[in-house]
Amino acid sequence: MKEKTVSEAIHFRRSVRIFDPEQSIKSMVVKKCIEQASLAPTSSNLQLWEFYHIQSKDLLNNVAKVCYNQPAAKTAQELVIPVVRVDLWPNRIQSNVDHIKNSNKGSDEKKIKGALDYYQKVIPKLYKGTSRLRGFFHSLKINLDGLKKVTYREVKTNDLRVVGHKSTALAAQNFMLSMAALGYDTCPMEGFDSVRLKALLKLPKKAEISMVIGCGIRKEEGLYGERFRIPFEEVYFKK
Repeated sequence: MKEKTVSEAIHFRRSVRIFDPEQSIKSMVVKKCIEQASLAPTSSNLQLWEFYHIQSKDLLNNVAKVCYNQPAAKTAQELVIPVVRVDLWPNRIQSNVDHIKNSNKGSDEKKIKGALDYYQKVIPKLYKGTSRLRGFFHSLKINLDGLKKVTYREVKTNDLRVVGHKSTALAAQNFMLSMAALGYDTCPMEGFDSVRLKALLKLPKKAEISMVIGCGIRKEEGLYGERFRIPFEEVYFKK
């Protein structure tokens, strides 16, 4: 099968609610698309995500149950679950620091120092806001600073959660478009019992599930009508 262009993949991708049990998909292809997902842009390159690739029949059935047995989960041949891991920020910072030190030998020392300062001073100060008390006081200071200068204000616990979910959602879109380019179908789902699903995946308390993505090959009845979008003129504003 010829791989689709980006535009073709975007138009092909639909949220498929019923997958065809007679048409199989290859786990290695799904894994490759997850690798493509991990190349998505991410805030400060922290990559505060993990991807759980569900192939076990027993686990597929159990995950479908906590997704209310909705058809997109129940008929999926495999599931991919992007998970937000804001709690891993110290590890991800260290990975970036190590990369800068190892890959920039002989480069402009001033630029290297600037990059290291960013990861060792600026970003830790921001992500310490994952502690609610620290985040609250940091926010007070930031808003005072904002009276005099341009200031980044999203520093509280819930702000950082949003940042983590935005980056993970970008990765999920990369995954779904990669699947579409290869003729595979997906359906992102937000309807699930997050507590039970975290228990099934044995996730730590601070991990958060972004969505559950069903994977397979569409049945025609799995497309619930033609694609509908609000007229472009209602959402596009030229300034």
